[in-house]
This record gives sequence, C-alpha cells and structure tokens, in this order.
Amino acid sequence: MAPFLRKVTTASGATAVQVVAKEGRRNRVLEHLGSAHSEAELAALMHLGRERLHAGQEALDLDLTSEAAPAAGVLTMQDRRSRYLLDVLEMGWRRLGFDVIDDEAFFQLVAARLIEPTSMSDSRRVLGEVGIDPVHRNTFHAALQRCGQRGYRDQIAAKCFDHVWTSGDVSLVLYDVTTLYFEAEKEDELRKVGFSKERRVDPQIVVGLLVDRTGFPLEIGCYEGNKAETKTIVPIIKQFQARHGLADMAVVADAGMLSMENLGAIDEAGLRFIVGSRPKKAPGDLANHFHWNGDAFADGQLIDTITPRHGNSKTETKRRRREPVWDAEEYPGHWRSVWSYSRKRDVHDQYTLTQQENRARAVIAGDANVKGTRFVKSTKAGKELDEASLAQARSLAGLKGYVTNIPARIMPAAEVISSYHDLWHVEQSFRMSKTDLQARPMFHRQRDAIEAHLTIVFAALAIARYLQSATGFSIRRIIRALKPLLEVQINIGGHLHTAADPLTNDARHILDALKTPDAVGH
Repeated sequence: MAPFLRKVTTASGATAVQVVAKEGRRNRVLEHLGSAHSEAELAALMHLGRERLHAGQEALDLDLTSEAAPAAGVLTMQDRRSRYLLDVLEMGWRRLGFDVIDDEAFFQLVAARLIEPTSMSDSRRVLGEVGIDPVHRNTFHAALQRCGQRGYRDQIAAKCFDHVWTSGDVSLVLYDVTTLYFEAEKEDELRKVGFSKERRVDPQIVVGLLVDRTGFPLEIGCYEGNKAETKTIVPIIKQFQARHGLADMAVVADAGMLSMENLGAIDEAGLRFIVGSRPKKAPGDLANHFHWNGDAFADGQLIDTITPRHGNSKTETKRRRREPVWDAEEYPGHWRSVWSYSRKRDVHDQYTLTQQENRARAVIAGDANVKGTRFVKSTKAGKELDEASLAQARSLAGLKGYVTNIPARIMPAAEVISSYHDLWHVEQSFRMSKTDLQARPMFHRQRDAIEAHLTIVFAALAIARYLQSATGFSIRRIIRALKPLLEVQINIGGHLHTAADPLTNDARHILDALKTPDAVGH
C-alpha cells in the first residue's frame, strides 16, 4: 500500500506529522516530519508531506537545524511571526504619528509593553515569541537614555494632542493621580514615602495623568512620592497649556484636587475647572434650600448656587427663596456650586452610614478596635456615638456637589455634572496602565530611567486607547485574539512556502475595524 500522512497528538499537545505505510494490520512510520504548535506550522508540514508523497519519496532527509542553504528535500523554518498582531501594533504606532521617533529599540519596548508587560531584560523573550528580532539588551538601555536626551515624551505628547485635536475635543480635559510603589529599602530624591490609601510605607512616586473626555492620554507627569496630590495639578496643566499654546479649556478633577490655592491658580491662568465638592460643604452651600425646604429633595433635583472660596467668606442667601446666580464680578469671593440629589445614591449612602454606625457602636462596646472609626467621639466618660454628626450625614445622603468657574450661561448645571462624570475615563486609563500595561512593579532606580519608563507606558497607553476605540475590544482581548495567529515560512529544497493560521471571528473583526489590508477579502 502507498505511504500516506498521519497526524498524531503528542504529550505536549503539539501535532506530529508522520509519513506512514500500511504493513498488514499495522502502520509503520517511515519518517517523522516534525511537530506543529499552530495551524500555520501544521499546514506547512502537511504541504511538505504531500509534496514528498506526490514525488514518490518514502523517506525524507530532514535537518531543521541547518543554517546552510537547504539541499533538495531539506526543510528549514525560515520565519515564524504573529504577523497580524505586529501589523496592528505598527499600524497604531504609525497612525498616531509616533514614527516621528526613529528608534527601533524604543518601538520594541513599547510593543513589548503592549504584548506582555515585563522587565526590560525579559522583553527580548516577549518580542522573540511574536517574530520580532530584538535588539541587544545594551541597546535597550541606550534607548532609555535617548528618551530623555531627545525629548521622546514631548514628541509623543505633541502627536497625542494632534490626534485629539483632529478627531476629538480638547476643550475639556480630565486629570487624576495615582502612586507607583518600589521594592526599595531607602528613599531618594524622587522615590519617597508618602500618603498611601493602603497605608504602605514603601518608597513611591506620584504620577499625574491628563486625558481627553474619552480617556485618551494627553500628558503625564512624575512627582516626588511625598508630594501632595493637590500640588500636582497646576504644574501639569500649565505644562500642557504652554506646550500647545492653549488659552481656553476646562479641567475636570475629583474632590481630592479641591484646594483654594489650586482653583485660584487655574482661574488666574484663564482656564476653567470642574471639581468635585466635599460633603461637609453642603450645609453651607445649601443653607438657603434647607431654610426654605428642609432636607426634602426630589429625585434628580439640581440646585445651582454659590460656595465661598475661603472659609472666612460669608454667604447670606436665606432672605430670598431663589438661589443666587454665580457671576465672577458680582460674587468675587465665591465659586459656582452645583448640587444634585439622587434617590439611588441616597439608598446607597444610607446603607453605608448604617454600616459605619454599627462599626462605631462595636468600637464603643469594646467588641472591635478600629482606628479612625467614623462617628466615634472621645469624652471624659469614654467613647460615645457622635449622634449629631451621624444625623447630619444622614440628612445629606444622596447629595453630590460640584464646584466650577464656568458661568451657567455657558454650561448648564446638567452639563457640569455630565462632564464631571467623564472622570471614569481617566480612572479607566489608570487601571489600564496598572493592569494591562503593568506600570508597576518598576525595576528602575535612576530618575532618568523612571521617566523613560513612564514615557514608554504613556506611548503604549495611547496605542491601546486608539486600538480600543477603533475596535471596541480591550487591548488584552486584541492581544489574545491576534498573538496565536502565526505566519510561517518554511524552506523546502530552496523554495519558500508560506502558511498562515485562518482568521478567527475576533481577529476578522479587529482587522475590519482598523481597515487593514488583510481585512479585504475576508
């Protein structure tokens, strides 16, 4: 009986291709062609096997390790790459204009950060697995030095701005900060122990990120770990304003950025702002409403009023039922304040307050020992429940405040609130940088290297955001969909044969959404 091809699954999960012949009731293996780990490799091995069978060859002389020119009948793997993935990453790099940076090592570091965030040394493995010939490790180190010397971050920031300017809106930007920790025993001039929500005592840095209303990054800043969050917003905004010559824009930030010094500096710079207000300001801001209406609110109710810039500013609004309309000239010692009430938020707030009350009672009874427990006050007789504070907190449940210097004639109250709610985009970008791009843990020690690392993360975040916006898929899903699809080139007797994995539904969607050449005909 004539020889035929057989596929066998190996213990490692690969597919072995063999040339076998029937001898009685048994199959005798004439030649083992190799093991395939992808559809593309399998297709190439099957193609080779069919050619050999059609030529009447029953034995194959294989030498997969030969670096010399292959003789007739010899199979060598010439190339193996995740072509679709590389094409998509390079397309994002070029479409954002980042190819203005003519530095292959820097591009490779950005690509590795997108594919599988890891250390700079391990990036060579990541790149090799997808078919990129990685530069030498020393070249990566040199790229980090060039990053600061040649102003790569400035160039990337300029291209990010151009992208948003031509396809989006820069009239409103969002700002937030996060911290990145280091596994280091000692502090230095940059890495310092500072405020930590997790109460960590590791050296850290503070990173500020400015994005557009969709979460696309525009500016990134690095500050000392002990620098107050409120001290970062003005420098990064002024840097952004000076870089692009902007005279009029609105900045949105959460209540953590609410310092009178910050707001005054932003206002003096001719910029507009929207920041979250603190609940403790509600009794003063809404004194007029409480005087005339008590603590009754309608679901979805908006109250547009004023709030003092400084604690020593007095506001008398109880004489008239109507709330005052903020104007910079009429109320120079005040900002505009917008408060909204939500019944759903009220239910959530009341539940949280009940949990806090129960915890406070447990602490007072000695059943728990939690430092800084809310609604617990110390007296000569011991710990007591602060019933007055609890009652006031319950009366303010469901309320959310916003402070701005944008007049109502320019931006209605509802738009002020919706603009503030866009802040989740910057929070999402931070989550992407911390999880998908793993901006930490960081292995760099010198400030220049840390700044270069953040520039790589900044560029990778921009590409990830661009691809996510175009496809509707997260960057992780894009990587998972395209990385396994290999294109393999095998040299058979001096002739190159190319085989590629078939497109999956997700891969086809990505290529179609990005309008890549590969999308045509699929």
